[in-house]
Amino acid sequence: MNVAVSRKLINFISIIGIGLSIALTIYFFNLGVFKDLDSLRGLVGDSIILGPIIFIFIQIVQVVIPIIPGGISTAAGVLIFGPYAGFIYNYLGICIGSVIIFLLGRRYGKPFILSMISEKTYAKYIGWLDNQNRFEKLFALAIFLPVAPDDALCLMAGLTNISVKRFTLIILIAKPLSIFLYSMALIYGGHFLSGLLG
Repeated sequence: MNVAVSRKLINFISIIGIGLSIALTIYFFNLGVFKDLDSLRGLVGDSIILGPIIFIFIQIVQVVIPIIPGGISTAAGVLIFGPYAGFIYNYLGICIGSVIIFLLGRRYGKPFILSMISEKTYAKYIGWLDNQNRFEKLFALAIFLPVAPDDALCLMAGLTNISVKRFTLIILIAKPLSIFLYSMALIYGGHFLSGLLG
């Protein structure tokens, strides 16, 4: 499968995922699920073990294959499981997914990466790879801040000679703040908007 076909397939899957996310959000909103946390928790599973496992798996998948927007699933984790457990499950799923896409980028190289991200994004960040030491610092800073295209950078990191151990260490240390800030912004922003609309 060439890059153009693979890219179209990924885009198609992403559009379907976003469409389903919007449709499910509207459906659940009409059911009143977002006003009743017990109902929201019931969607993932009431089981103390199975619920978190399902959620972590969903987070891993959304990092590797952009089926649903990461922001939606990240906020959902905090709403469903609470701020502490939700943060931990988000952290585990996102970190595991990040390591997986790094390994995929390393294994399959530029053609695979271009099937997952746009050429514009690739061109924007490819210059970071010219200097290994500089890349590691910029990469760590980008992962630390909740504004960079983390998944694209994790894929592109596979083109460098950074070790799996060092990559994983950067992800484990730098991810918590961005996940926390992103979750809080989405949740409190959502509360603010629902207050305005309500």
